[in-house]
Amino acid sequence: MQLSGFNSASNRVFDFICLWILPLGYLLLLCALFFLPGRSLHHKLYYGLFSIPVLIALCLRPRELKELCREPIFIAVVVFAAWALVSLSWAPGQESFSSQVKAPLHILMLFAGCYLLVRYRSEIIHPLLFAAALIGLVGTVHNLFVFARMYEPGMRLIGGGAFDNPLLSSHIYGFYAAYWLSMSMICKRRLMLWLSLPAMAIMFAAVIATGSRTPLAALTMAGLWLGFICWNRRSVILLGALVASGAALYVLFARMIIERGDSYRFEIWQLAINQIADHPWIGHGYSANLAIDPGVGVSFQEPHSFVLGVLFYVGVVGLLPWLFFQAWSLLSSWRNRVQPLFIIASTWLIFGIGAGLTEGGGIISRPKEHWFLLWIPLALIAALCINQRARRLLAMPIKTLTPTAQQQLTANAQVIEEDGLGPKVLRLLDGSFLKLFRCRRWYTSGSFNPYSERFAVNSEQLRNMGFATPPILDLYRLADGSSAVHYSPLPGNTLRQVLQGITAPAVREALVERFGKFMAQLHEQGVYFRSLHLGNVLVLEDGEFGLIDVADLRIYPSSLSLALRQRNLRHMQRYTVDKRWLFQEHFEALLQGYAMTASKSAVDNLHRLVLTGSSPVKAH
Repeated sequence: MQLSGFNSASNRVFDFICLWILPLGYLLLLCALFFLPGRSLHHKLYYGLFSIPVLIALCLRPRELKELCREPIFIAVVVFAAWALVSLSWAPGQESFSSQVKAPLHILMLFAGCYLLVRYRSEIIHPLLFAAALIGLVGTVHNLFVFARMYEPGMRLIGGGAFDNPLLSSHIYGFYAAYWLSMSMICKRRLMLWLSLPAMAIMFAAVIATGSRTPLAALTMAGLWLGFICWNRRSVILLGALVASGAALYVLFARMIIERGDSYRFEIWQLAINQIADHPWIGHGYSANLAIDPGVGVSFQEPHSFVLGVLFYVGVVGLLPWLFFQAWSLLSSWRNRVQPLFIIASTWLIFGIGAGLTEGGGIISRPKEHWFLLWIPLALIAALCINQRARRLLAMPIKTLTPTAQQQLTANAQVIEEDGLGPKVLRLLDGSFLKLFRCRRWYTSGSFNPYSERFAVNSEQLRNMGFATPPILDLYRLADGSSAVHYSPLPGNTLRQVLQGITAPAVREALVERFGKFMAQLHEQGVYFRSLHLGNVLVLEDGEFGLIDVADLRIYPSSLSLALRQRNLRHMQRYTVDKRWLFQEHFEALLQGYAMTASKSAVDNLHRLVLTGSSPVKAH
């Protein structure tokens, strides 16, 4: 009993971390710099709300590392970090090994945390990015307003919050400009497009106000990447806009761009290359000190190039995995470009590569602006790759269904279900089904993750877990903003229909007992089917059970809590016939079947719930 109680407690802690702590920590990592007073507090928030919780989650469930350690991007990052730590043995720095290992560990926790976040809360990733971008947009508008009021010739925008340097600020502004640019290319709803375009313009204006030129080149690279990875009618407009904006920038800001010259970049690079030549293969060591004076009496601590920084600290040996995980990330994103999150993350990475050509140089650091150029997009791409390979993300292209094509597809179809707005489920002439989902408001989760896509993803995940679900044929986007899923029906009848046709009580009791076992299997594997009732469970031709209408479903990291099991049963009690068969006439049979898979405490609490109507007691 004590071991069972410990396992239950550890599952609840793991679930709480994955479902609630990590989303909050990731959101603050992305946008907290806009309103925090300094970077140190940003570090602490990341450590306390993301890095440390991820470490606790991995300690509670080490098997989660299995999939992560098979991802080529993560393996390359681990090799890179390991080589950096090995280089401490010949580095001249005096800091202890324990202090140097913290930064690589926090970066690895970023990768592990993103993997857990995408695996268990994939539906919240896009809303999280959107929320962070909105917070950044509001902060940027305020920064531009303050800057405009106090502007004098020669001033450069720094920004508020934790921003203290125009160049570093431009990285964040450019990061979110790339996000809104991506949204303008992938969004399908006109309202979102009209939000993305001015938001992108505001972030772009902030980049210009910083006076930094590198992000402009980086955004151009991001725009070119977007134009080709999306390649639709908007691509032509985007490529034309890049040419027009480039010409406009040259006309309006040519003086600003030219007068500052090369900012000693060529001198800095030449001096850095001279030092790299002393140890080209293994580098000077991760903790080595770099000081470059291009003849202006000021020592620069970075070579103003990430590639040169990697070569200086860890040499060619360290450069190889560094180049590999970026190249593999872009290749994986191209292969999986049907998934919008890959487009956003890869655009961020392209922006970071462009910005890193003439800026930065510290290869491994605590959370700061440079993370937005490399580690944040890279960790998201790695997490997406792992979960895409495990078929937890949408891999099917969404087709546009014109009114004419829709009319042809549904000609002479039988209406199976409808509401006040029209048909909801149609049986087509070939026997397949078309399920329609109404258009949702733009700010709801149904807008970011349409229910048709949830239906397809949930169906695939349930099949991988051993549950029978309808095979998906196609996904459609309709002209009115609605969506639809086209699927083949499972051969069988609903459990409600089968029970209605059984006249022998003993046979019905045996079927209810089998359903109790099936329901327990769902609960023990973390499947919370909100719409679970006898009309959504099929008895297949081979006698096994299958699930239909699986859009309203969520898969939890652990077996369901007693509260969620209680909620599931209460939903089924709303149906008069289901309640009579399951909770009155054959309730003992239902419990016996449930007890074949579920724990005794879960059975006892459900028994208590149905008989007395009280809340479930805590498991011991």
